[in-house]
Amino acid sequence: MTPSETVTISHVAELLAHSGYDVSTTESGLLKIRELHSGIAFQAALEGGVLFMTVNLMTVDARDITADAMRKMLSGENGISTSGFRIYDAADGKAVVTLSNFCKLQDMGPEDADDILSLAGYLLADVVEARDLLQPAAAA
Repeated sequence: MTPSETVTISHVAELLAHSGYDVSTTESGLLKIRELHSGIAFQAALEGGVLFMTVNLMTVDARDITADAMRKMLSGENGISTSGFRIYDAADGKAVVTLSNFCKLQDMGPEDADDILSLAGYLLADVVEARDLLQPAAAA
């Protein structure tokens, strides 16, 4: 792709696949991505030139999302340096805790390629921190 072409999700998929990720596309146009060494799986979507990457960390009973858990997720000193937590309601009183990050893409030039690979790397590093952070206190 030459810089100046419109960026598509297939360009992102190609870059990630050539960089050692297992990548597939869903019927809805999302990318399902798996980092081969860790096995961590996440999704990517491209909307309006912004690439979003999200990993589902866990599904819990919604009532288990306590004020203490929220403080841990929102703390500026929690070790999650670039990504952000989101909580989504799920069926049967459950909640899905996710971690996501994004970057703005311009023309799929070298800077965009670097941004995409950095985004994936930052998300994976934050996933490791988030999993440790969200472990129940009894397991610590």
